[in-house]
Amino acid sequence: MTDTLAAADWQAWQRSWDRQQEWYLPDREERFRAMLDAVEALVGPEPRILDLACGTGSISDRALRRFPGATSTGVDLDPALLAIARGYFAGDGRITFVSVDLRDPGWTGRLPHPAYDAVLTATALHWLRSDELRTLYGQVAGVLRDGGVFLNADHMPDPDTPRLNDADRTYRKERQARAKAEGAQDWVDWWGAAAADPVLAEPVAERFTIFGNPADGDHADGEVQSASWHADALREAGFAEARPVWCSVSDAMVLGLK
Repeated sequence: MTDTLAAADWQAWQRSWDRQQEWYLPDREERFRAMLDAVEALVGPEPRILDLACGTGSISDRALRRFPGATSTGVDLDPALLAIARGYFAGDGRITFVSVDLRDPGWTGRLPHPAYDAVLTATALHWLRSDELRTLYGQVAGVLRDGGVFLNADHMPDPDTPRLNDADRTYRKERQARAKAEGAQDWVDWWGAAAADPVLAEPVAERFTIFGNPADGDHADGEVQSASWHADALREAGFAEARPVWCSVSDAMVLGLK
């Protein structure tokens, strides 16, 4: 497998992942910009970053381009996405990847550093149940230095605006249908293409063993909460300040300051 992986076009796989994610999140780059603006404002332009549930390293990619003096640790459980991340960043000594399960109580013990300036995550933690997320927020507080910042951008609809939520959901589905008709890949399509590629077939098979095949249906058991719920949970976990700092109709980004 090593020789096959070494021959892969990791740039192409990274671009493919970004395009698939943008099918769901057309404002994806906007939330990344707002995230990194907050990082620079609060901890400066050379942060030590923990990229939580990093996937292919999308956040780290943008952070290291914006902050050349930064370093990053990417953690995830998905072997296929980690294969892409490791291939894409091969030779860049500023970043390290670690395979961890965020549900494992001891996952922080596998990190290469005892403390971080910024812990960043996007469109990932909705896979966790609310009780698991509360526990995770406490663990995140434990690996942030005093004055460090945590940012979570994810699905955080407001239950108090049901008509707006319904209209936005309808609009997004119509937009996605148009893009799909023009050849855009969705989540199931992307994983099907990855499984069919000899380069990624083995790590994708491992991924399906862990999470299930997306073609067989959504196996996630996570829970979606509002931005205010996340802010309250962060304060309960020990953050001195917490609030939403960016939002769309369906998504938001919540900041916790240690």
